[in-house]
Amino acid sequence: MTRKPTSASGRRPRDVVADTLREQIRTGRLQAGTRLPTQRELEAEFSVGRSAVREALAALAQEGFLENVGRGASPTVAEPTYHAEAPRSAGVELADRLHEAFQTEHITIDAFSLTTETLNNALAWPVRQVMDHQLTPRSVTARVLVPSLQARLALPRLIDDPEDPKPRERLHRMQTTYVDALSNSLHSLAPFGTTVTLTVRAVPLTPTHKLYLLNGDEALIGYYQVVKNEEAAFRGEQLALYDVLGLTAKLFRSVRGPEARDEQEASFVTESQQFFDSLWDTIATPFG
Repeated sequence: MTRKPTSASGRRPRDVVADTLREQIRTGRLQAGTRLPTQRELEAEFSVGRSAVREALAALAQEGFLENVGRGASPTVAEPTYHAEAPRSAGVELADRLHEAFQTEHITIDAFSLTTETLNNALAWPVRQVMDHQLTPRSVTARVLVPSLQARLALPRLIDDPEDPKPRERLHRMQTTYVDALSNSLHSLAPFGTTVTLTVRAVPLTPTHKLYLLNGDEALIGYYQVVKNEEAAFRGEQLALYDVLGLTAKLFRSVRGPEARDEQEASFVTESQQFFDSLWDTIATPFG
């Protein structure tokens, strides 16, 4: 499969559309109940193809930002459904928590996931605000763990042939695309006075969950749900896979320090950090 085109920043066209609309909704430029422009108008506005617009709208609908997508008329901005104690989809929760983390001078991000797609999407908002001089962090230090390109992963795999290498090859191409995009996104902060350190390593494990540790005192964890994906494409071939959902996985948040509700919550953050560090310091190797 030919890699999908990316923008100068390394992001795919669908991500450019989704990130822009997501930010406009979060900042209130697009209010709840507002009807979006037509798909044709969005294609012209962003200079992208129809598939990029459709994928962006579908992603925003999954994240809870849009409703009535794919029903003939243009979709509308959904009413906020956030409740403080309720877990939210990874695409929504991680973006909000990263925005909060970026309020500090020195930011640390440790992430363990399948492809870094969710992290890429979530960073778009705070990165944009740094570029607009609304946030002024002095440094960002990110450590990222993904499955090894050489590992024989349990997922994704063909439904009818678990040993076929094509699903892993497809995943590895996605990993490389998103890691490149992550590097471009973070290093775009350098001209704005932010020192950036990004290190990506790989481990020979199949993630059953995604984990994000922010500023050393907050843990976000979500579990990958295994699903049938019969529309995956690779090198012009349709693949029927057992695949995993990541962007819409619910994230559960725990903190330590004054905000922690009890000792157990604080201990979970500590144990999660130790889990990440144990992988990083032992079996992790440079990605690529």
